[in-house]
Amino acid sequence: MASESADTTNRGIRQHIPLLAVLMLGLFLAILNQTLLSVAMPHMMTDFGVGATTIQWLSTGFMLVNGALIPLSAFLIERFGTRILFLVAMVFFTLGTFICGIAPNFSTMLIGRLIQAVGGGVMQPLVMTIIMFVFPPEMRGRGMGLFGLAMMFAPAIGPTLSGWVIENYTWRIMFYAMVPLGILIILISFFTLRNIMEPKKIKLDYLGALLSLIGVASLLYGVSEAGTDGWTDPVVLTTIVIGLIGIVAFVIQQLTSKKPILDFRVFKYDMFSLSNVISAIITVAMFAGIFLLPIYLQNLRGFTPLQAGLLMLPGALVMMVMSPVSGMLFDKVGPRPLAAVGLLVTILTTYEFTRLSIHTSYQHILGLYMIRSFGMSLLMMPIMTAGMNQLPRHLNSHGTAMTNTLRQISGALGTSLITTIYSNRTNFHYANLADGMSTADPTFMQSFQAFVHSMAEATHLSVEMAQQLSVFSLYSQILLKANVNGINDAFYWATGLCIVGLILSLFLRDVRKDKVRDKAAKRKRNVPMLPSPSERPKEV
Repeated sequence: MASESADTTNRGIRQHIPLLAVLMLGLFLAILNQTLLSVAMPHMMTDFGVGATTIQWLSTGFMLVNGALIPLSAFLIERFGTRILFLVAMVFFTLGTFICGIAPNFSTMLIGRLIQAVGGGVMQPLVMTIIMFVFPPEMRGRGMGLFGLAMMFAPAIGPTLSGWVIENYTWRIMFYAMVPLGILIILISFFTLRNIMEPKKIKLDYLGALLSLIGVASLLYGVSEAGTDGWTDPVVLTTIVIGLIGIVAFVIQQLTSKKPILDFRVFKYDMFSLSNVISAIITVAMFAGIFLLPIYLQNLRGFTPLQAGLLMLPGALVMMVMSPVSGMLFDKVGPRPLAAVGLLVTILTTYEFTRLSIHTSYQHILGLYMIRSFGMSLLMMPIMTAGMNQLPRHLNSHGTAMTNTLRQISGALGTSLITTIYSNRTNFHYANLADGMSTADPTFMQSFQAFVHSMAEATHLSVEMAQQLSVFSLYSQILLKANVNGINDAFYWATGLCIVGLILSLFLRDVRKDKVRDKAAKRKRNVPMLPSPSERPKEV
């Protein structure tokens, strides 16, 4: 009986394979697009003649539109259905990509990025909702493993691909190559895609939508700018406060609404709430590696963008291979063992990154990053699936919207938090090291004069010129060491967050077993007890 049920489920999933392939390819392009620009931005600054603050709006604007649309995705899925919404999202994304590729100036480029973000904003929750619908709870780990292929592999391979394109071609190639792929996905989905959930004629809650847009966009902007401008900057503080007020008003308004855009009642489910807290912690820890390692490799060690990207490529391949495997393991053993092993590996490797120096070998960092990627591959999708499994089917779209919104906010918050820690600790170490170079210290002056004379002899310069060169050299070394120490300290904080995540993961449980126990208890209550042999009527 159980084998027949499993065969029926497998056949049902197999008929959705073409649909899942199209969805995964579309999602992969949308997520890959977010990470490609990081390496290309310096070249765009030169081509468009703009500064670093201006060019950063290509990332900031995309993030704001993307993040503001995610909370509305549950309503959009319910109102327009999966087929129309996916097609519209891909049309917006492909059109925006084409505009970016041909952009003659920065303004056109920014417009293209914002149009791209409209498509990308609903893609993640849409695909996740479809996977929740297609895969039953007992096989949902495999479905989320496929989802993880795009979610984890695309951002990891982005810097490598971008670095290779920039070194060999123009940055416009990155956009030109995506356009035909986007058109192909649109054509295939137009003829093959069918609605998983039929659209319903429901009205948009305009007040709720407005509060959501203002709250999420303001909060995202505030926390993203805090890393560079500081948390006490007036603009940062104002936007964060506006964002928090908007979100609180949105939550209150949604809890009293009969047809909420985003149903906050999903947090009544304990495993859903716990899994989102752990996911937020893991996201911050993951962004620590994504943000700090390129700074260390390129700015401090002098590696090229391609070399830095190639270091992260094996880790991306590990995630690609392990994501479906971790999904299958989740279906067999549940979330807690995977979370415990994954977080232990992540804690140990993140701690090892606190020991970086200016002499740490490329191979050592590559090996650490691969092992860390293995640990991360056991975490993201299984923990997310553990929470989603607890929700009833009618709340799936709200659960995916909520999960992706929190992930977007925690990603922005994590980047700013790590940036702030890195900057503050670098300044702290620089001040301490510079204090050791006091002219009032006879020991320092003696060693410094010896260094100046050796510099003069080696370079055949006058003592005065050698002294200036020696001062510059010493301060450069101090700045380099202070930056490395600042990165190490930021990784200490990331290690601490992972330890908190490990402790919380011990409270995860497999909700599928809850449902089995509930069904057994229900049957026990509803089915009458059979009479004992002594009570049975005697045969005539």
